[in-house]
Amino acid sequence: MASHNYDDILHLPRPVSSRHARMSMLDRGAQFAPFAALVGYESVLQESARLTDAERFLEEDSKEQLNRRLRYIADNMDAVGEVTFLCYIPDRQKSGGSYQSFVGAVKKIDLHRRTIWLEDGREVDMDSVCAVEGSWEEE
Repeated sequence: MASHNYDDILHLPRPVSSRHARMSMLDRGAQFAPFAALVGYESVLQESARLTDAERFLEEDSKEQLNRRLRYIADNMDAVGEVTFLCYIPDRQKSGGSYQSFVGAVKKIDLHRRTIWLEDGREVDMDSVCAVEGSWEEE
């Protein structure tokens, strides 16, 4: 049988330290856990993977219809009831944005600030509105 360099210590019992307590299995496992070498890299990847929509611009006839509906709402606020506003909200961190719906009864319209207030306190920017729908009929 051939002799190897470590044959004399290969079958000795495991040494036990008299100064240090034995490490728990949890602490031993933590030594081999992955670590974030680049702090913040994961959030950068998530941000770049987040999708945004490009803004679709309205044609003239769609703009006219939208303005007609907004005027109708302003003139008949009490009779209109629940309204759905589809708005384009630009993204603050990257190019593009998202389309969001705001549903509620209109409380007030401020033409100078170009803002629509809903009964629940939310504000809708008139310049971001792309479409308006409701259960009412235009006259």
